[in-house]
Amino acid sequence: MAWTKYQLFLAGLMLTTGSLNTLSAKWADMFYAPGCHDDPKHQFAHPFVQAVGMFLGEFSCLAAFYILLCHDKRRPQPKMNAAQSFNPLLFFAPAMCDMTATSIMYVALNMTSASSFQMLRGAVIIFTGLLSVAFLGRRLAANQWIGIFITILGLVIVGLADFVSGHRDDSHKLSDVITGDLLIITAQIIVAVQMVLEEKFVYKHDVHPLRAVGTEGFFGFFVLSLLLIPMYFINVGNFSNNPRQVLEDALDAFCQIGHEPLILLALLGNTVSIAFFNFAGISVTKEISATTRMVLDSLRTLVIWVVSLALDWEKFHGLQVLGFLVLLLGTAIYNGLHRPLLARIPCCAGLVNVEENSPGERERLLSDGQVQAGEDS
Repeated sequence: MAWTKYQLFLAGLMLTTGSLNTLSAKWADMFYAPGCHDDPKHQFAHPFVQAVGMFLGEFSCLAAFYILLCHDKRRPQPKMNAAQSFNPLLFFAPAMCDMTATSIMYVALNMTSASSFQMLRGAVIIFTGLLSVAFLGRRLAANQWIGIFITILGLVIVGLADFVSGHRDDSHKLSDVITGDLLIITAQIIVAVQMVLEEKFVYKHDVHPLRAVGTEGFFGFFVLSLLLIPMYFINVGNFSNNPRQVLEDALDAFCQIGHEPLILLALLGNTVSIAFFNFAGISVTKEISATTRMVLDSLRTLVIWVVSLALDWEKFHGLQVLGFLVLLLGTAIYNGLHRPLLARIPCCAGLVNVEENSPGERERLLSDGQVQAGEDS
């Protein structure tokens, strides 16, 4: 069945905004500008300020939800349920996981390349799968276990590519690259906890996905904004790249933006893109399929890598290509994309039917719609 123009628009919007989200964050990290009190030029290294902007973008999804709700009310037969009864505080714990993981990932993005940053985020399926077994009592299907092991292999290859490139890359020290990669993988454990919490406590209330993302954005934005105050006084030594060597110097960030307005453009790109990315991702799942959303999410890794090479932000490394392909294979097998291919082979058709009827697969199919809503927040 051919896609409609609207479906093509949604797919393009998701791919474009998803790629811009990471690229704009990395672009902001590459600026050098003076700070406050005649400080000399230094790198714009303000991951927590960037995270606040990202949560502002998620928060704006609440506005999108109410706009859609008003539009829906004008229909002869409204489809959206505006009166879902739920306690907004249910979103607080997942939002704190989101806040912590996002902040860690923005710290890591200062230390490694945009393509490695995006590729290593694929580790989330490993921890989500394992935590769903431990805390949700789910049984993973055979293809999911295979997908997890292939993903681990892909992560090792990407890490090895970063280790090799660290000796030839002047933009990042080898120690920073390794630390950044480890921080990204650590953040995926927290993202997996967020997904498990959302599935166990939140999605049984049938909250609209845009409302869910917007509510988590609300909590993340206000809590992290308040945390910027104590961060201004916490000295972390050489771990910080700002002149005062504190955990986050928001005043220095604003001074640098004043001296270099293009930083503001990069930050706005990050904020606006995450809002449209969440909207497009949810719409793709609804209008096309969750599988298409997964494929598009994998494709944006390729877009980020190609654009980074074109802009000379990083150098080409063959191992990284291999790592990306292995990660793509692991993700595809984990999500069952191998089945349509196997079904066309007569000798393998029976194996596909057995796999689809396994208890672990039935549980996965029942929960797919729930897990998808929280993947991009």
